[in-house]
Amino acid sequence: MTGGGFHRGEGPAPRPTDWNLPNALTVLRFLLVPVYAVLLFMEGGSSPWWRFWAWVVFVLAAVTDGIDGKIARQRGEITNFGKVADPIADKALTGTAFIGLSVLGVIWWWVTVVILVREVGITVLRFVVIRHGVMPAGRGGKLKTMLQTLSLGALTFPLAVLPLGGAWLFVAYVLLGAALVVTVVSGVDYVFKAARLRETSERTRLRRERRVSAREARARDHAGATRTPPAAPTGRPSPGAPSDTDAGPPPVSPGQPAPPVSADAPAAERHTAAPEIDPHPSADPAGRGNPARE
Repeated sequence: MTGGGFHRGEGPAPRPTDWNLPNALTVLRFLLVPVYAVLLFMEGGSSPWWRFWAWVVFVLAAVTDGIDGKIARQRGEITNFGKVADPIADKALTGTAFIGLSVLGVIWWWVTVVILVREVGITVLRFVVIRHGVMPAGRGGKLKTMLQTLSLGALTFPLAVLPLGGAWLFVAYVLLGAALVVTVVSGVDYVFKAARLRETSERTRLRRERRVSAREARARDHAGATRTPPAAPTGRPSPGAPSDTDAGPPPVSPGQPAPPVSADAPAAERHTAAPEIDPHPSADPAGRGNPARE
C-alpha cells in the first residue's frame, strides 16, 4: 500500500495495520477526554483560566475527530479498529462535555438526557444492524456533530470575560437548541434507515426464502398425511355370504360311499347324510317271478 492509497503490483492489496496515524489520533482523543474533564472542574468550574485550557483541550480533540477519518480514506488505512473506536471516542468526548456542563449548571439536564439517549441508542442500533450492512452517516448526522461541537466549545469557553459576553452566550445557546433539534430528527431518520436496511438486506432475503420453503414443505407433509389410503383386503367374508362351515358336507357321487358321520356332528348333518349304497343290489323279486322276463 503506497502513501497515496494505491496498491502497486499483482495480487490483492495487503490489509492495513492497526498501527497507523488515523488510529493514533483516535487513541489520542480517548486520552484527551479525562484531561478535559479535570480541567473543566478545576476550582469548581468557575475559574476562567482553567475553563480556557479545558476549551483548548476540547478543540484539540475535536480537530483530531475531523482529520483522522480523512487521513484514513486518503491513505487507504481504514481498519476495523478505527471503524469501532472512532464513533466511541466521539461519544465519549461529547458525552463528557454535556454531563460536565450540566453538573456546572451551564446546560439543562433534560437537554443532556435527550441527546445522550439518542447518541447511545443510535450507536447500539448500528451494532445491531451491522449483520445486514453498514449504515453510513448521513448529512443530518454530520450536521448534528458540527452543531454539538460548536455549542459545547462555546459553552466551555469563559464567554463572560469577552466583550458582549451576554450576546456570545445567547449565540451559544442558539447553537445548542439547533443541535438538539437536529440530533432528534437525525435519530429518527437513522431508525427508518435501519429498518429499511434490515428489510432489504441479502441476509433477510435468504432467511425469508428459507422460511417460505419450510412452510411449503410442511404443507406437503400435511397433505400427504390427510390423504385416505385405499382399503386393503382383510380375507373376511362380507356379511350374509355363506362361509365354508355353512356349506355342509360335500356332495356324494353315485357309486361312492358316503363319508361317515360322526356321532358328535350336528343333527342336521346326520339327517342330510346320503344313505349307504349296497354294492351288490338284489334283483327285483317281482321281476324274478315274471315268466315273461325269463
